[in-house]
Amino acid sequence: MTAEKQAGTNEKAFLFEQMPIPKAIMTLAVPTIVSSLVMVLYNLADTYFVGILNDPIQNAAVTLAAPVLLAFNAVNNLFGVGASSMMSRALGRKDFEVVRRSSALGFYCALFFAALFSLGYTVFAGPFLRVLGADGTTAPATAAYLRWTVSCGAVPSILNVVLAYLVRSEGASLHASIGTMSGCLLNIVLDPIFILPWGLGMGAAGAGLATFLSNCAACGYFFLLLFLKRKKTCVCISPAKLRWNRSIVWGICAVGIPASIQNLLNVTGMTVLNNFTSAFGSDAVAAMGIAQKINMVPVQIALGFSQGIMPLVGYNFASGDTARMKKAILFTGEIMMSFMAAVTVGYSLGAGPLSALFIKNASVVAYSARFLRGLCLAMPFLCMDFLGVGVFQSCGLGKNALLFAILRKIVLEIPALYVLNALFPLYGLAYAQFTAEIVLAAAAVVVLVRLIKKLEKDRALNSR
Repeated sequence: MTAEKQAGTNEKAFLFEQMPIPKAIMTLAVPTIVSSLVMVLYNLADTYFVGILNDPIQNAAVTLAAPVLLAFNAVNNLFGVGASSMMSRALGRKDFEVVRRSSALGFYCALFFAALFSLGYTVFAGPFLRVLGADGTTAPATAAYLRWTVSCGAVPSILNVVLAYLVRSEGASLHASIGTMSGCLLNIVLDPIFILPWGLGMGAAGAGLATFLSNCAACGYFFLLLFLKRKKTCVCISPAKLRWNRSIVWGICAVGIPASIQNLLNVTGMTVLNNFTSAFGSDAVAAMGIAQKINMVPVQIALGFSQGIMPLVGYNFASGDTARMKKAILFTGEIMMSFMAAVTVGYSLGAGPLSALFIKNASVVAYSARFLRGLCLAMPFLCMDFLGVGVFQSCGLGKNALLFAILRKIVLEIPALYVLNALFPLYGLAYAQFTAEIVLAAAAVVVLVRLIKKLEKDRALNSR
């Protein structure tokens, strides 16, 4: 190992092994949270600038396309979450060759499946649009948006996220966040130019083009970063490190496949929700999209926290420092619960004015405010669910994460959509997530307590 790489390794070891827990968590989580918030801003920017057109059809197009873009996370989670979990645990064992081979395998597999995703949508665009709930009114605008974001943009969009996961796995959260944020900020700048009449006047299609170009820029940042830091980092995308090693493939898939299935179930849930909502017209679809985007701000903060601590939890799980791992989980849970409770109160009180920021259509704003009040009730419970799944993924416990995903969507949330829509047409849809997350939050606490107790018992036996 070169002197430069040794210095980088020592710096990472200090962060994972010795830095005070609050400082270590903030070092890892804050850049991830900021990055997540900027990503929310760029999603909100699409909604905001398309909303300025005061055309519910254009807003509905962005909403109906959302499940396809969310499906990108199936690939992101399979190779981003899977490879980064494998890398963090290998760092905890000081097995740097596995770190390099895991990152190369994750990168090239993501590249292949992103290209396959793009090809699959392009060939079967018509059936895709029907499944998404697009009709004769909304299909043209939805197709125009997806042409840029999926047919052209699947590869840069997926690689951008996967590279951020790989870089973050060795503790470089700041660099991962800068890469993600650079693309998001560019998207915010380009949106009004491409969407609004004073610019190119492309509407929803312009939002898609801005997203495509910004993801290309973010990928360029990561490629440049890895080239400049090639002597200090263990993240490697050289084809020379691409090997079909059974233990590495299994280690990535054991976490990545459940994470990917979890995302596909999320896509299924969103598609079911959009199909229910579309029965009430384009105003209702646009309103649900606005409410979901506003609600995404605290969701992404919670997700940023849970993803930010994953390298710390995975490293200490592999190195056997259960006490440090436990402190990290407890500190994160306390911060997340307090924040989410405050958000729930704020959103409940300010749902109307918040919705009015994105469109001036009174009917859409009225729908959106009622949807947002229902959606935000799930927040305090959702953060515990996210924390539990993040810990499972960090520790290589993909089956636990998969079980939670099945419980969330198949057992709880999707059936709740049917029942609540029957009891309270349209407005009941917003409360399905709240119903599911109450159960999942309780389950997450129970499983985490049992996991930590088991690890403490195993360590005590091994120390004898």
